[in-house]
Amino acid sequence: MGGTAVCGTFGTRCGLPAVLLCLAALLCANLLLYFYLDALYQDTNPLSAHTQCPLRHFKVGTRTTCTPWLQCPEIRAEVRRVKLIGQGAVKKVYLSEWRGQKVALSVLSSEQYTDDFLHGLTMLRALQSAHVVTLVGACEEDGVFVTEYHPLGSALTLDATLTQDRYHWRNSWHTRLQLAIDYVAFLAYLHSSPVGIRVMCDSNDLHKTLSQFLLTSDMRLLASDLDALPEVERGRQGVKCGHHELTGDFAAPEQLWPYGEDVQFSDEAMPGYDEKTDIWKIPDVTRFLLGSVLGSDVIHFHLFQIYTECKRNEPHMRPTALEVLSVYRSVYDSMIESQSQRVRDML
Repeated sequence: MGGTAVCGTFGTRCGLPAVLLCLAALLCANLLLYFYLDALYQDTNPLSAHTQCPLRHFKVGTRTTCTPWLQCPEIRAEVRRVKLIGQGAVKKVYLSEWRGQKVALSVLSSEQYTDDFLHGLTMLRALQSAHVVTLVGACEEDGVFVTEYHPLGSALTLDATLTQDRYHWRNSWHTRLQLAIDYVAFLAYLHSSPVGIRVMCDSNDLHKTLSQFLLTSDMRLLASDLDALPEVERGRQGVKCGHHELTGDFAAPEQLWPYGEDVQFSDEAMPGYDEKTDIWKIPDVTRFLLGSVLGSDVIHFHLFQIYTECKRNEPHMRPTALEVLSVYRSVYDSMIESQSQRVRDML
């Protein structure tokens, strides 16, 4: 019995420091989590190469200095094609190398699409910003231009990318909501751009819309395919995305043939529309980007009202992209604050 009493006393004396050590470890872990969240989410709009270089200059890859846009002689002499990585009706895209840096070389596929190709290049030059892929250079007479290379490809690869071991830790509502913010931020920029109010016409279905954006290695979206961005001129008849009839729920109501099945579609009789067609599509793109990760249901709940407003049948009743962006950022900030508060409560 005496031995048991000694053991009990000894256990009490040794158990107390062990409990204190566990509490201290828990406190340190919570502190680290708090500072990690604070550092990770304090800036959702980091500087891009566009804001770090003068106009008509670029910086890509590991280069630390800004270089003037490449012209025909430099592209012909220094850009080396490696392999084909993408192909569409308008252009082929090659992984290429320039001075030890990986770049993407876009080449006109067919002369019948020259106008579309040159329009895309004009838009790429005019819209250089934090929302758009970096232009490296162009040679119009050869039908080529060069941009920054992003190995993850288009936003269509999002779900597959986030299942990879390297990126699995990024598969969270924080990452996915930020991607939705990037998408809406681009629309807001497009609708008040330096070259007027522009409409995303290559967005007649979800797949096509997602293919217009690149996914960066730090999980951000950049607009890359700018071949079809007609300008809305107030007081005119609006724009039309192509010359063929559009169908399906993804297209906005005003993009659909309004005269019924008994009347044959006619491009001349089809009314034009404006940038509010882009607003209609925001909820569908957002649902894809958010996926079904933990917390996405809460975000959808907070965005329900703005979703409803975006889906109004009357275009003029829908919010602007800037108004939608404000709501998205507000929801992001409130979610971060709620999460940070829960961490603080554990301290």
